[in-house]
Amino acid sequence: MRRSFGLVPVIALLVLGASCAADRDDASGSVHLHNGGVSLGQPDRVIAGPQGLVPQFVVECEYSHAAQDDPIVWPGQPGMSHLHVFFGAKETDASSTTADLVAGDTTCDNQRDRAAYWAPALMNGPEVLEPVKSTAYYRPGIDVDPQTVQPFPEGFTMVAGNSGATGEQPLSIVAWGCGTGIERSPIPYDCGGERNLRMIITFPDCWDGQNLDSADHHGHVAYSSKGVCPSSHPVPILQLQFSVEYGWSTDPADLVLASGGQNTGHADFMNGWVQDVLVGETQLCIHGEVVCGIASGRTDS
Repeated sequence: MRRSFGLVPVIALLVLGASCAADRDDASGSVHLHNGGVSLGQPDRVIAGPQGLVPQFVVECEYSHAAQDDPIVWPGQPGMSHLHVFFGAKETDASSTTADLVAGDTTCDNQRDRAAYWAPALMNGPEVLEPVKSTAYYRPGIDVDPQTVQPFPEGFTMVAGNSGATGEQPLSIVAWGCGTGIERSPIPYDCGGERNLRMIITFPDCWDGQNLDSADHHGHVAYSSKGVCPSSHPVPILQLQFSVEYGWSTDPADLVLASGGQNTGHADFMNGWVQDVLVGETQLCIHGEVVCGIASGRTDS
């Protein structure tokens, strides 16, 4: 059973988050993940602003709950993680599997997207900020031929960003913005009291073609470069850009992520899509090279 959090003391959560981040290397072209793994490469440039000519489909998922769980990094070990906020699959907890997600309910506007998406909680001093919503953008990697892109396989999981970063991460992987604006920053910034603050995480878009996960939760995926996947990860897959929106628009000086500091942005994905729907979205929107909009603009019946 999941555990929900409202207002919680920040000190205990930060101590727990620090103990869970085994690697504290500074961010660079290689991005260290939860337990010290290294993500191969990074996108060639920052994805920002309108993507009108980029084939894609988009799903909005409301906030579900918060818990000190992580079914990818700490499977079957409730309370071992720093505090995460969850979207999509409603009952995600430390014991969740991809099969559990497919059989459950979702907060997403496309009811066939039952994937679990999660990110570290954002706090203002001792208070946890409840997210407004999340948005998942599915598109080809930068300059990748849309016709070659494959949907995520059933049972697939991945992580992006560095929960142990002590320096700024690449904007092409972890960025903060205000509303739908094109400005990007490596840490939260003042949105002038008008637009909501957003954290934006861009996931790898190449797969080794064999493993649904890896021991360090990064080794089975990589980023493309100049539209080509590395030979070690030859299969182009959907590039997920995941955005979490918060009802915060002013001075960010006291904001901190539960994983520690403002530089530790990251997100996790566990595929819970109804698989034939994900395949259909990929074929219609990505291979068809059209912008399908929110949940492809179609009903889910």
